[in-house]
Amino acid sequence: MRRYQIAILLAFSAGVLAGDDALTRKCLAAQPWGTVGVQDTCPNTFQRFDQKLEPKGDLGGSAAGDLPPDHEKGEQAEAAYAKEGASGVFSRTATGHEGEQGQYRMDGSEYIIRFKQYKMQDEHRQNLAAAFEESLPESVWEWVERNNPAKRYPTDFGVLRVDEAALKAVQAAVALIPWVKDLTTQQKIFRSLSSESDSDAKAQRAKGRKRGRKAGPRAGGGASGKSAERAEVHSGPSAPRVDADLPWSPAVEKPPGRLRTKPTIGLDGDDSSLGPDDFGNASEHSRRQLLYSAGSKSITDAFSASTIWKKGFTGQKVKMAVFDTGVRLDHPHFKNIEERSNWTHENTLNDGLGHGTFVAGVIASQGNECQGFAPDALIHTFRVFTNDQVSYTSWFLDAFNYAIATDMNVINLSIGGPDYLDHPFVEKVWELTANNIIMVSAIGNDGPLYGTLNNPADQMDVIGVGGIDYTDHMASFSSRGMSTWELPAGYGRTKPDIVTYGRDVIGSKIQGGCRSLSGTSVASPVVAGAVVLLASTVPAEGRWDLLNPAVMKQALVEGATVINGPHIHEQGMGKLNLINSYNILKAYKPRASTVPGKWDLTNCPYMWPYCKTPLYAGAMPVILNTTVVNGMGLTGWIEGEPEWVAGQYGKLMDVRFEYSSSLWPWTGFLALYLRVKKEGEFFSGVVQGTVKFTVVSPPARGETRQRRSIVELPLKLNVIPTPSRRNRLLWDNYHSVRYPPSYLPRDSLDVRQDILDWNGDHPHTNYHDMFNHLRDAGYFVEMLGSPFTCFDAKNYAAVLLVDSEEEFHMEEVEKLHRDIEQEGLGLIVFADWYNVESMVKMRFFDDNTRSWWTPATGGSNVPALNDLLSKFGIAFGDSVISGQYQLGRHRISYASGTNIIRFPAGGYLYSFQMTERAAGQKGRGGNSRNSPALGMYKPKGKHGAIVVHGDSNCLDSSHIQMTSNCFWVLVKMIEYANSGNLDHSVFASSGLLNSPEGSPSMNHPRRRTDVDFTETSRVLKHDPVCGPDTPVEFQTGADPQMSAALVESPPSKNSFTSSIFSWSTSSSESPLLEPNADAAAAPSRAAQPDSGLAAEEPVPTDAARQAQQPDSASKDPEPVLHLDKGQAGSDLSQARDAPGGAPADGEGDKGPGVDLRPHTVPETNQKAHAPAKEPQPLPRELIEQDGMGAAQHVPSV
Repeated sequence: MRRYQIAILLAFSAGVLAGDDALTRKCLAAQPWGTVGVQDTCPNTFQRFDQKLEPKGDLGGSAAGDLPPDHEKGEQAEAAYAKEGASGVFSRTATGHEGEQGQYRMDGSEYIIRFKQYKMQDEHRQNLAAAFEESLPESVWEWVERNNPAKRYPTDFGVLRVDEAALKAVQAAVALIPWVKDLTTQQKIFRSLSSESDSDAKAQRAKGRKRGRKAGPRAGGGASGKSAERAEVHSGPSAPRVDADLPWSPAVEKPPGRLRTKPTIGLDGDDSSLGPDDFGNASEHSRRQLLYSAGSKSITDAFSASTIWKKGFTGQKVKMAVFDTGVRLDHPHFKNIEERSNWTHENTLNDGLGHGTFVAGVIASQGNECQGFAPDALIHTFRVFTNDQVSYTSWFLDAFNYAIATDMNVINLSIGGPDYLDHPFVEKVWELTANNIIMVSAIGNDGPLYGTLNNPADQMDVIGVGGIDYTDHMASFSSRGMSTWELPAGYGRTKPDIVTYGRDVIGSKIQGGCRSLSGTSVASPVVAGAVVLLASTVPAEGRWDLLNPAVMKQALVEGATVINGPHIHEQGMGKLNLINSYNILKAYKPRASTVPGKWDLTNCPYMWPYCKTPLYAGAMPVILNTTVVNGMGLTGWIEGEPEWVAGQYGKLMDVRFEYSSSLWPWTGFLALYLRVKKEGEFFSGVVQGTVKFTVVSPPARGETRQRRSIVELPLKLNVIPTPSRRNRLLWDNYHSVRYPPSYLPRDSLDVRQDILDWNGDHPHTNYHDMFNHLRDAGYFVEMLGSPFTCFDAKNYAAVLLVDSEEEFHMEEVEKLHRDIEQEGLGLIVFADWYNVESMVKMRFFDDNTRSWWTPATGGSNVPALNDLLSKFGIAFGDSVISGQYQLGRHRISYASGTNIIRFPAGGYLYSFQMTERAAGQKGRGGNSRNSPALGMYKPKGKHGAIVVHGDSNCLDSSHIQMTSNCFWVLVKMIEYANSGNLDHSVFASSGLLNSPEGSPSMNHPRRRTDVDFTETSRVLKHDPVCGPDTPVEFQTGADPQMSAALVESPPSKNSFTSSIFSWSTSSSESPLLEPNADAAAAPSRAAQPDSGLAAEEPVPTDAARQAQQPDSASKDPEPVLHLDKGQAGSDLSQARDAPGGAPADGEGDKGPGVDLRPHTVPETNQKAHAPAKEPQPLPRELIEQDGMGAAQHVPSV
């Protein structure tokens, strides 16, 4: 009988309470905090990590399942480990990773279920057996033991093996267990090595301005030797299954494992004698001259670490956890390896790849030729990656739990990906930092593209590190901001936090000696080593009462030096300055601060894009997304309302705020919405002022009074007279949908590196070159993150609707029609490919989720666009066409676009010789035909102009390196929208249509009938509401707690869901969860009329479109737990159950898209507290209310 292995991660919620019993909450609140054994006094509570978790069970022995002495040092431990082999602590057979000599075998599906309590594995097993006793026979499920170092401690997850036939029954049974938090799919994290070509190095010496990916095959960006090559071409049980009949070869190219970005590990060989401990042989590496040779200075010399060493500080008594590929016990560079642990299925503690050794060496090597920053640090290596660079979420969660239980101080993490909705992983990171562990993480190797920040480095509580070279230029591989969690209604945060050397860094080799490597995972340990060294400068007595993740972030970002050239979304707060940070810590007093510490929007280029965006009266507000860092405590709140203190001409400004009602863990957000008042309509000059607010935190240990800190945030900006309408453009963010949560495919089907559309589709991310071109041409680009019902058309020459994947509200369609016909508003549309058959063939089997993934829509949502344009007799088709065409003296690239099948008489329609790639056709070739690709239409009178183009890739900086841009064509389109006159030197008069092209009765592209787009669409779930990113007059009647701010993907009480596209109180389900009952009952869209409508036909209403969603039975079965969606976003109390106790918020979280934590928001104005390792008062709203309250608000992302 085939069996599924379900990894049930039963996650605890951090030190808050098990259950909703108000009496228990009040009982706990009344206890003298700081005592041990509170759970013995109050019922229904669970063990906290504020109380020391002691190991339990037999710590020795050789029988299967017993624990060998993995914490010992020396040859004795090595021999003991070798003797134990697969039966010992380092064998992962318990999670289904079985086989001889480290061979990996996966049998069935794995899921992560999280409990609300920490218990020993046996107790979890017994409780689960009791819960299943009446509903499930013992023959259909089996508890699987996990043998690793964490077994000695209480855990928050377990593993079940389930009969396939009983899977649904088990899911239903689990859903009824009140102490289970949720059931999600275990993610397989697959990391591979990458090298940089010589041309890339040369480009970096030329200030890193060359755009493009690192050279190398496949999605990893290039193989670095045999190990990397083996990982890249890995096949077998974990390889992805894709449809064999793909329409063209690059349709889907996904390495095994988690949907991810380029690996945050970049390796470069410079050694002429590569041995077995290296990553390949010399012939497989690009040789290049080092920009900074080992013979001149070491990485520690570059930051003057010896100045601190001479004062007697070398990392003593600081516990450094290196999560990587391990290290050899007998390595000559390390004398303080306190413990090595293995969390993989391979039977070794040693590093077989070299990366873990290198990272540990940069942090703590004692080798003279490549010394680390903190040679006396206590090194704990966590081997979480195999030699094939494979890991699993459960491995990380086990290792993270162990790091918490064993009181690690600093963690370096060199992994990353785009999925900030991987809730088990993200929440565990919050739990780590809430337990006073400082996490340093690589920002990613997806540069030089913007909007490519990797998680968890993009989280506010994590120190995200980018890379530069030794000439202080940005490394081309380093990922750039801004963050995209907050879009569409909000605005991203500035990340990375800090940059440091990440190219040609010298560090330890596997068996001794030194080598150079490059990548942000090389930059990350540079900062981690500095953090350990800085921590050791604080007196050991009381060190961890003073130090915490917030204090260290303050010391690093405030001490950083801004480098010339890169802007804030590239370098963050600047380059690591070790001595400055040391001086800050030496004089440090607990306080709150902001990142950035000031907003000088006149400072170019550092403050790009703000410095290219002067403010003026009547504009959409400029949103400044500020991170509040609270060094006073794990929790805190902003007291009262922030205040705008006007300086020079500051009274001309209307400054409004949204902010976190609670700061947890250690951080929150403050959103500034900047508008110029009507009286500033003709003003030109510099405006200054200060935002002031007070942060309050509970008393620290030994204190009786609350901690308070007054924070001042200076603001300086340019104001200009309001530009004329013809120079103002409105960019539509609202109708852009991206990954996560759904599988949104890339816009260019020729791009092999990415299968996802995840860069934000924003003028300040992947459309940044277009934005700069428009600004240089004299146009002002304003952002709209709300529906089309939320702007005044009389202010704008045109709306730019680019790469739209979303549906449209009926009210939006009607208003836009009026705006075009009566107000003369122009509409410029850039679509992308759409072909249902091709989308079906692009689906793939994701071995992370053990489910089939299929695109939610095409490159753009052509049926929705056709609904919008139908009244004007315009429609796109479903042919996938590509090629180049000539306009005037310029050639324009057309990559994976669509064709135009309807256009009205009197308009200009231009056809070009293109290659059509029909669905099912293999290879890149296709039929060459004359295809309509560009249309321009403006009737006489007040009617605005409409311009349609079938491909957006020529505007997208992510793909411009493969195509030629069309920025100048866009400017010509805007000129046409303003004047109605064609420039016939560019647009030939022969394109004029004397009769309509196409007819209303012809077949139009239809929506998919096998995909429930409701799961992806904010339009189908919510009414059109104007957010705080719109003019104040449009917000009348809006929910006052509606937030344009990002929350860190708020999980619900019992399932991982998040409302990431609106400010509504309801939250959308994850695309990996089964559709809810309402969606399942909806009739099929196939029964609805074609979306290609005649001009006189009414546009389908939102209800009609939602009714078109398919029955869930038409989807591929997804073996995941279905939980009541009604609970999503209504009771998030358990989302704060990380050790340290995430507080329940007192009022709706406020901000422009910045807060990245779970939010529980009862309707109360009381602020929240939360315990750290030392218990602190329970949130007041939990004490004052009977339960969590009924009305709760989930801020949007």
